[in-house]
Amino acid sequence: MSASAPQHDQHQQHPPGRPATAVLANPRSERVRSVSRLAGRPARVRAGAFLAEGPQAVREAVPAGAVRDLYGTPEALERHGALVEEAARRGATVRPCTDEVLAAMADTVAPQGLLAVCRPVDVPLADVLARRPRLVAVLAEVRDPGNAGTVLRAADAAGADAVVLTSGSVDLYNPKCVRSTAGSLFHLDVVTGVGLAEAVAGLRSAGAAVLAADGEGEDDLDDLADAAADGGGPLAGPVAWVFGTEAHGLSPADRELADAVVRVPLHGRAESLNLATAAAVCLYAAARAHRPRTSCAAGARA
Repeated sequence: MSASAPQHDQHQQHPPGRPATAVLANPRSERVRSVSRLAGRPARVRAGAFLAEGPQAVREAVPAGAVRDLYGTPEALERHGALVEEAARRGATVRPCTDEVLAAMADTVAPQGLLAVCRPVDVPLADVLARRPRLVAVLAEVRDPGNAGTVLRAADAAGADAVVLTSGSVDLYNPKCVRSTAGSLFHLDVVTGVGLAEAVAGLRSAGAAVLAADGEGEDDLDDLADAAADGGGPLAGPVAWVFGTEAHGLSPADRELADAVVRVPLHGRAESLNLATAAAVCLYAAARAHRPRTSCAAGARA
């Protein structure tokens, strides 16, 4: 085929046991355009779908049953054969494509061979409350996708049960937000689009202490951690942490909704912590308080 010849879908050699499939080779086809449009929120809302790019995101999305269509270069599909077979077994349509087509569909500059079109995975607040969560992160009008995704990843790492993004927060399915979660989006319950007052009231009714993280808080996180080590204070039981925007934090009205306003102590010369770092510190403080403790003295007596 000459360089100027029109592009058509081509058939590719396929692994044993996998049916032959036409390789998508035209980056200007309507199918490719429809996938690429999912980088924008209006198209995501209309299609009820979002993009998860790269092997790591796809590896987490497949067991969650979130993948609707899986696109990949023949080389990537071969390299990740077990993952591809699992996606197909769970009902995903697997579509080989050229590097040029994958680049046209992806939001990233250098896609890594696999791209999935996924179903939304957020859940209603009522579902989270019914499970009586022990640790929840609430993002109050956090609009930066990188920050939101990184907090979600930290919440997952700390063993949180859920993350709540209130009304006015970034779209959970923004491609940058999805990438920043590094797959954690598919590991824990995520609630979107609820008001902060509604979320706080519901979490409190489910037995959680509501703590607002703020640099000007009256309570010191170290003091709460010390109290939890002695079996007392709000960290010892179920906790919902509320985090505001990095630029402005929480409004006075939002802080009033909490049971306590807590500051992360700064022991060095840094002026402040960014949102994701502060959230990780707070979430891990609660996670540590919830872990069973063993006593050296008790071990010696045994």
